[in-house]
Amino acid sequence: MLRHELLSRLHELLRPRTYLEIGVQTGRSITLSRTSTIGVDPAFSVINEISCDLQLVRSTSDEFFARKAPLAHFPEPVIDLAFIDGMHLSEYALRDLINVERHTHPASVIVLDDMLPRHVDEAGRGREAAKKRRAWAGDVYKVVSTVRALRPDLVCLEMDTAPTGTLVLLAPDASSNALIDAYDDVVEEYVVPDPQTVPEEVLRRTRAMDPAHFLAAPVWPDLRRLRQLPAGRAAPEVRRVLASAGLRTPD
Repeated sequence: MLRHELLSRLHELLRPRTYLEIGVQTGRSITLSRTSTIGVDPAFSVINEISCDLQLVRSTSDEFFARKAPLAHFPEPVIDLAFIDGMHLSEYALRDLINVERHTHPASVIVLDDMLPRHVDEAGRGREAAKKRRAWAGDVYKVVSTVRALRPDLVCLEMDTAPTGTLVLLAPDASSNALIDAYDDVVEEYVVPDPQTVPEEVLRRTRAMDPAHFLAAPVWPDLRRLRQLPAGRAAPEVRRVLASAGLRTPD
């Protein structure tokens, strides 16, 4: 399954009231949205037809989230579905995740792209070398191990999507400071010269889930219902629904 197929089905199943995308480029993935949408990219060049209530923001994601009311375009300042596909460097992706999660509900869904590079060259940090590659995942795959280690409360599911894998995060907690508190120490470990040491479980996708199996899980009506509740009441119910469907972070 292609990453855009996964994202398209998530739009259909989750029926998000709001959608945030970091990394718009030509607008291909934003064409999937039919809801109130914000797209953030400092250099977007949209060439695809878009059919949604859209605000395009020409700025970096850091600048966007530093605004007084970044989600003012939405009817409510909550992100139901987010797709993070910005700068392909781990420190940026982790910062985007931290900023997005602050604006979520426990029933929200966060998707990060390029989490499963297919070989070491594809996982490099160097942008000049990356320009010579057909696909550049960068080293954002490192975010997975950070989330698994520091946020065991999140359901962290790597998806075997083409071309470079995705990560779906369920049961977010907008009040958590675990990633923020560890950010400086984690990034110090992230930023190392190429070639990167990519774990075998990433290259071989041994933990990755079949996206069709994930999408078939009977959780979507419940997530739509539970996002109507206050976060404190919804959180344990979301965890119960996910657990009963067998959706948990793999060992």
